[in-house]
Amino acid sequence: MGGVERHRQIAEAVWKVGRLSVAELAELTGTSEMTVRRDLEVLSEQGVLERYRGGARSVVLRGEEPPFKLREHEDGDAKHRIAEAVAAMIDDGEAVVLDSGTTCLEVARVLVHRRLTVMPLSLHATNALVGGPQLRLLVPGGEPRPGELAMTGPLTEASLAALRFDTAVIGCCGLSARHGLTAYDLADAAVKRAAMAAAHRVIAVADAGKFARTALAFVAPAAELDVVVTDSGAPVGQTDALRAEGVTVRAV
Repeated sequence: MGGVERHRQIAEAVWKVGRLSVAELAELTGTSEMTVRRDLEVLSEQGVLERYRGGARSVVLRGEEPPFKLREHEDGDAKHRIAEAVAAMIDDGEAVVLDSGTTCLEVARVLVHRRLTVMPLSLHATNALVGGPQLRLLVPGGEPRPGELAMTGPLTEASLAALRFDTAVIGCCGLSARHGLTAYDLADAAVKRAAMAAAHRVIAVADAGKFARTALAFVAPAAELDVVVTDSGAPVGQTDALRAEGVTVRAV
């Protein structure tokens, strides 16, 4: 097991259980306790978990958003398939507003060599798009949220209000036909709404796990989405309910 995969496994296990000892994590990963201690130091510095003598505990409370570094390595294959599918739906020459989040970051990586105008709503995605040879990059104003580096606040909303996009690619923390699109952060939800209002077409990206969650901040009803791109693990009942709302659903 490589270091990145081991970090992902440790972080996910601690997040799910709440706290685990070094010995338990060594058994889980099949490595030495010394290696686990080094891994915990790295993950603690990244803000993914909190060290204590002999183990680690989760820093995420119920209802809180898991840290970006933890989510970045979750379901990487599914996120890449989603990103490829979204890219295939965007024509050269389009103006695209690209939301924050780990799946949208993967979309940015796929779009970097396309002939497009793109406004990314996070510094993570901005960094991924810098240097695209044919890409016109627009950077909004605003204040980046720590860790997420998502742009928020009135300057971000004003930047979006001043423009009109062909497509908005929107991430989410939770999605269902009943509760619509939801986010953990109130300021982030406001930016998502502004991005949707500024676009002719709205594509939501959501891995299968998002259908099991409803976050605190309401963004929009499902009927306001034109397309949802998800992975093949998405629950059929949820995707059928979205289709009943008039949403096109692509499971890849």
